[in-house]
Amino acid sequence: MTGSRVTDRLVVVGCSRRKRTTAARLPALDLYEGGCVPALRARLGDRPELRARVRVLSAEYGLVRADDLLRPYDRRLDAARAARLRISAAASLADEQAVREVLVAAEPLYLYLIADLLATGPRVWWTPEPRDADYVNAVLDEWKWP
Repeated sequence: MTGSRVTDRLVVVGCSRRKRTTAARLPALDLYEGGCVPALRARLGDRPELRARVRVLSAEYGLVRADDLLRPYDRRLDAARAARLRISAAASLADEQAVREVLVAAEPLYLYLIADLLATGPRVWWTPEPRDADYVNAVLDEWKWP
């Protein structure tokens, strides 16, 4: 991508209660209908190099990649669940040690899942309001992502 590095940046968004109504498994970025996910999905489109740099913090599945196939669910994140999911999230982030910047759009409790990544020292862009698509777009503009 012209003007920006993709591989040293990561976008992490919280899941939402609103999901597509389906019995089929869908890519995570296509399943969620709430928060900033629809705006992020529209902005990134089907660009595999960008979707590969997106993670979703799911109260059911933990930290998932944008194209991981998920079934709809109904679960809220609580502190005990966050503690259990942090272990698998840390394992899935083990290969992300070169991340220089992280954009996070998620409620504070979701940060616990990715605390190990955040402790490695990347620059963190964070909004605790998952619906804040304006903030997400402003950071992506700064990164020169389409």
